[in-house]
Amino acid sequence: MTVIPAEWSPHRAMWVGWPSHGELWEENLEPAQAEVEALVRVLAGPGREQVRLLVGKAEALDDARARFADVANVEVVDGRFGDIWLRDTGPIFDAKGVAHAFEFNGWGGKYALEHDDAVAGQIAAHARAALTPHAFILEGGAVDHDGAGTILTTRQCVLNPNRNADWDEATAGTALAAALGARKVLWLGEGLFNDHTDGHVDNLARFVAPGVVACPVAWGTKDPNADVYDAAARDLAAMTDADDNALRVIRIPSPGVVVDEDEKVVPASHMNFLIANGAVIVPTYGDETAARLACEALATVITDRPIIPLPSLAILSGGGSFHCITQQEPE
Repeated sequence: MTVIPAEWSPHRAMWVGWPSHGELWEENLEPAQAEVEALVRVLAGPGREQVRLLVGKAEALDDARARFADVANVEVVDGRFGDIWLRDTGPIFDAKGVAHAFEFNGWGGKYALEHDDAVAGQIAAHARAALTPHAFILEGGAVDHDGAGTILTTRQCVLNPNRNADWDEATAGTALAAALGARKVLWLGEGLFNDHTDGHVDNLARFVAPGVVACPVAWGTKDPNADVYDAAARDLAAMTDADDNALRVIRIPSPGVVVDEDEKVVPASHMNFLIANGAVIVPTYGDETAARLACEALATVITDRPIIPLPSLAILSGGGSFHCITQQEPE
């Protein structure tokens, strides 16, 4: 039976997308590259990850290689992608090393970029992993796994008619069971305000230990997602996992209101952290107190590795953060 390991399980490698397209990132290209470089250097630290840095454009290869020439655990991989969001375009690896690939339609048709539909195959080929394609649309950021067959997701995304028009909870549950070994699917409702992914769960709620789920609590009085966070926490508190154990819910302070250069609210989330070998990397967005408290809250349940905050404002300008640009290969 297919089993998707929990993210805290040991990894053979961590794939990271390298910002490669100046025409997409414009003035944020160099700042985003600096943030991704900082992430990669932490990931590749002693006893942590073998990083496979996927570069999506030939013109960006030399710079990427030069930046990481001094880091032994970074392999720069020449590939092609539309953009860096490997969590969504790449495969989901199971416990046997099989790479599961899904159809990708640019988050419901919003951003159709050349090569994004070929990322899963490229990663599987480089990893020398068997590739199993599945004939339905799914992004990796839409599902979170406890390693024992419980999958956490949102109705807003997975049941959105812009993905699989004929899906309801039962149809989706059957598909997720067959492809990802889901013994039980836990359904939350809405995701973050202005999230172009239509509510990916990796911005809203994440498994952080067996039977333990983290979700945000609003930071400040103007957080536009306050009601969404509270609804998710209430729903989770009433849920049980695939083994019928009640979930424990911990609340992680949100970053509060974060806006872009046009004063539009953007979907900043501390929940887009990455659980790596030997560390948890938490994205931050300028509020040091909120970030510190979020890290302290995570440290109460993740006690076997340090919690490390790193800036991610430039990456967020492209629509996501650390979890969105990575995908782990389990051992």
